[in-house]
Amino acid sequence: MRNEEIFSQWFEEVWNNHNEASIDKLLAASCIGHGLMDEEGNEVIGPDKFKQMFRKFVDSFPDIHVDIHQTISEGNRIAGLVSAKFTHSGMSFEAFPGKSIEPSGKTISFSGVTIAHIEEGKITEAWNNFDFLSLYMQLGAF
Repeated sequence: MRNEEIFSQWFEEVWNNHNEASIDKLLAASCIGHGLMDEEGNEVIGPDKFKQMFRKFVDSFPDIHVDIHQTISEGNRIAGLVSAKFTHSGMSFEAFPGKSIEPSGKTISFSGVTIAHIEEGKITEAWNNFDFLSLYMQLGAF
């Protein structure tokens, strides 16, 4: 499978369809998710830690939809400009330690860039730069 197909499959199956089995299928066991933090403030490493973060996000924003606007691929890396849109209609969202935001019904949108390193059909490392400040401001975290 080509890098573009794996990248597209990641966002479609994992984020748009909430298919956790695709996390195991597309993410290497030692994958480092730079820019994504677990509850202790450490970078997310591996499918199990990613699933924990993923579940919390999807529990708060159950209708999340991610669009890929553009990709650039070179060798075993692919970069993509993406945007996400969703409603805060699920559970409360822990924006950061000590700041939990109750469901507001607000429609939220923000964008970002992901660069993924892919080997043997799996994402082995990803650099994520999303406009989380915009997310927090739209939720009223500040």
